[in-house]
Amino acid sequence: MAKHLEAVDPASAPPVWAALRNEAERAAAAEPALASLINAVILTHGGLGQALSYQIARKLSDVELRAMSAREIAEQAYRADPSLLTAAEADLKAVFERDPACKGYLQPFLFFKGFLALQTYRVAHWLWSQGREPMALYLQSRSSELAQVDIHPAAKMGSGIFLDHGTGIVVGETAVVGDDVSMLHGVTLGGTGAQRGDRHPKIGKGVLLGAGAKVLGNIVIGDYAKIASGSVVLRAVPAGCTAAGVPARIMNCPTCEEPARSMDHTLADIVYDYVI
Repeated sequence: MAKHLEAVDPASAPPVWAALRNEAERAAAAEPALASLINAVILTHGGLGQALSYQIARKLSDVELRAMSAREIAEQAYRADPSLLTAAEADLKAVFERDPACKGYLQPFLFFKGFLALQTYRVAHWLWSQGREPMALYLQSRSSELAQVDIHPAAKMGSGIFLDHGTGIVVGETAVVGDDVSMLHGVTLGGTGAQRGDRHPKIGKGVLLGAGAKVLGNIVIGDYAKIASGSVVLRAVPAGCTAAGVPARIMNCPTCEEPARSMDHTLADIVYDYVI
């Protein structure tokens, strides 16, 4: 049996973990009916890796993949690649900073399926990189069943990513998503046909992908670009520009600063208006 992750001394705990524990303690005291859940998922653990492994196992385990096995797989990934936990911390911060409905770290950790699906992908991606493709695909399948978020384990996702609501998000095998990206429900990063090889979008840093946006093909969406809700993008979008419509047009350059952080979905006065 795999050895569990080492506990972290609360006095030296990282800020995210310390804040998460404090929130959990207050919530358990305020809502006794949930105290058992909060203790099992968070308060009995000594670090973020332990708690996250438990949460992934609790949610994804089934009759084929038992909870203990799922937990050991996640802990193995975190021990082998600590950057997975660094990314998880950045993802938690992203949710708290960008979702006005989010009151802290406890909320997304326990209840937001976009966050859970993203952390499941991170473990699956590590498995894929180790040549354990069947298990990676199993986790992808379970995440898709439970959260309606389908991220291929071979895709490359940066840190500080916010999947708002999550439902209906699809990220293809050769897609690349940069740091600090925000995407809403119904976003597709897909291909344009049955061809194999490098066929999916490359999303730059700080991009905002609105609800229902479809970005298709091996195209580049530049850093800090904005894709308006419901748009279909088939050609590259320059950095700092907004694309909107079906087919998408460049609506304004530059767009707002850091759209993924501000979550600004509005369209400014049109400066450019041409099909891309």
